[in-house]
Amino acid sequence: MERINKVALIGLGAIGSYFADRLQDELGDGLRIIAGGERADRLRRDGMVINGEKRYFHIVSPEEKRDAADLVIVSTKMTGFRQALEDIRNQIGSDTIIMTPLNGVESESVAAEYYARENILYSLMRVSSVKDGNKVTFDPAASFVEFGDAVNEEEHLSPNVLLVKDLFDRTDICCKIRPDMLQAIWEKFVCNVSENQVAAVLDIPFGAWGSCEAANRLRVATAAEVIKIAQKKGIVIDDHYAEEHLAHLKRVPAANKPSTLQDILAGRKTEKDMFAGTVIRMGKELGIPTPYNEFLYDALTVLEEKNAGTVEGI
Repeated sequence: MERINKVALIGLGAIGSYFADRLQDELGDGLRIIAGGERADRLRRDGMVINGEKRYFHIVSPEEKRDAADLVIVSTKMTGFRQALEDIRNQIGSDTIIMTPLNGVESESVAAEYYARENILYSLMRVSSVKDGNKVTFDPAASFVEFGDAVNEEEHLSPNVLLVKDLFDRTDICCKIRPDMLQAIWEKFVCNVSENQVAAVLDIPFGAWGSCEAANRLRVATAAEVIKIAQKKGIVIDDHYAEEHLAHLKRVPAANKPSTLQDILAGRKTEKDMFAGTVIRMGKELGIPTPYNEFLYDALTVLEEKNAGTVEGI
């Protein structure tokens, strides 16, 4: 493969919309959005409104057989990840590069259960977005993707990393190739587990971290459990990473809401199993107590059951 010209993407949420918005201008119908059933009908009929601009994409059903894509991006929620991996099967060839910029720390290992590990790059997306129906809003200047092999040396990047970097450069997708992608993914996991869950349970936006000391203490204490697990696994994360990350959080629009809070407010299932559930499981395996995550898991379960109408008396 000399250049990436055919991209298949599944999952047009906040992350998927960021990629699709930029890739379509360069690739045209070379960008395929994988969707079936009612979702495909809805996308064809209503499109997506991305930062105020209506966008229509080339929709391909999971069952439709095409020539293999050069790159497949899976950007669903973790709750639908395994089904998405099945749905992209007709897009995969022997050289197809796969990226799974989901939240969490296990998407690449799960994807490797389905497809060749050597074709899977590590990746994550940093974007603060608001999604309402088919409308997605985010700040392009503050959004970027980090990707690469597990270890990346600037002068010796692998062919797959160079191919993806060329595509992102051509399409104005802001990207960073971290020397240690496992560290990068765990740093984001620290943020997701602490910011998303605490905000969802307390019903507070990003502005709370810099304006409410008690809320920020809960965020930092929750993050500390994840950091201890990462360190036990050999991942290099500083003990004070969460405290230092506050400076970044203060630059996020104060009214923005983390995705887990958006899920609760919209009546959707959350990713608590991938956030707190993973932390609790790994904590038990490594002998690390995780009381904050255990509380948050139960609290989010109550909120989900409340949304489902199974909590009596409400």
